[in-house]
Amino acid sequence: MNPIRTIRRLACTLIGLTAVLAAVVASAPAAFAQPSPPPGVLSRYEPVLVPHTVPAHAHGAITEGLAGWQITLIVVGAAILGAIVAVLLDRARAAHGHRPATAA
Repeated sequence: MNPIRTIRRLACTLIGLTAVLAAVVASAPAAFAQPSPPPGVLSRYEPVLVPHTVPAHAHGAITEGLAGWQITLIVVGAAILGAIVAVLLDRARAAHGHRPATAA
């Protein structure tokens, strides 16, 4: 088998697996979301603060994560980039094509 064909198949497989992984990762946070406890009720994972200590400030991007539209833009951008790379590789392969031998 031609080594370029093997590399191309491997690249296509990796791009496909990356797209599937991106779709799973994008939908996973919504699938495992749980409601927060009502105010005044501590969950078993919350630390109990001593009154004289001040809790550390957490940035909103860390506590809230990405918005749904941002995740959608990332996935769409990755799909478009993968399509562009696939087209460029296909055109490069076609331009390098072999000509059939002519009878002399």
